[in-house]
Amino acid sequence: MKIKALFQEKPVLMLAILSLVLFVLNIASCVSSCRQNSELKEEMTQKIDAEEKMTKANQEKAAILEKLKAKDKESEEERATCQAARKALAQEQLICQNLKDELQKVTKLKEALEDDLRAALAVNKKAKR
Repeated sequence: MKIKALFQEKPVLMLAILSLVLFVLNIASCVSSCRQNSELKEEMTQKIDAEEKMTKANQEKAAILEKLKAKDKESEEERATCQAARKALAQEQLICQNLKDELQKVTKLKEALEDDLRAALAVNKKAKR
């Protein structure tokens, strides 16, 4: 009964206290809402920054992969050129060896002919004497 009597005696005071309590709760709610809003903005900023970094990293990765492909292609071309040069060198060495063999044969033939010529000259000198 005292509460009822209190409301009947001082309703304005009670309404003022109630309004003050509700006002404080409203302010606390607004502060909480602002804090959550700022946290949300900060989180969104971090997400955007992370996405930008990831996009930049992906672009760099793509550029590096492109360079790698170009270097691989260049390496394959150089490897093919080197292999062609090796084949040409092997052919040249084979030709050189064949020429050396041919030169040896010709040299032996020349020496044999010179010996035959010397022998023929010696026989010819004996025959003239």
